[in-house]
Amino acid sequence: QVQLVESGGGLVQAGGSLRLSCATSGRTFGDYVMGWFRQAPGKEREFVAAITWIGRMTTYADSVKGRFTISRNNAKNMLYLQMTSLEPQDTAVYYCAARGSIVVTTQARLYDYWGQGTQVTVTS
Repeated sequence: QVQLVESGGGLVQAGGSLRLSCATSGRTFGDYVMGWFRQAPGKEREFVAAITWIGRMTTYADSVKGRFTISRNNAKNMLYLQMTSLEPQDTAVYYCAARGSIVVTTQARLYDYWGQGTQVTVTS
């Protein structure tokens, strides 16, 4: 089992920044993919960003490219999402996810473990 706990969400004005964190614990894979997803009220969960744990390859949704940065600290077993130039449409619950594979994917159904989520609200 892998446990994931997100933190860092909150209320911010448009144009502002937030950094989300995801603490990981439990079983670890030799190499695996970590991702951030988000879900707004009444909408499906959507991919935001992903990173391989060892290879450091990153992938972003077009809607956040250039504004969000995914990173990780292997020594601390932490995953981060730095969000800048936030917009009201970024408002959602943000989830950290782990996939027991080295293959990056944007499909939520292919991730094996999920955190409980952290709320991000961007006001105009």
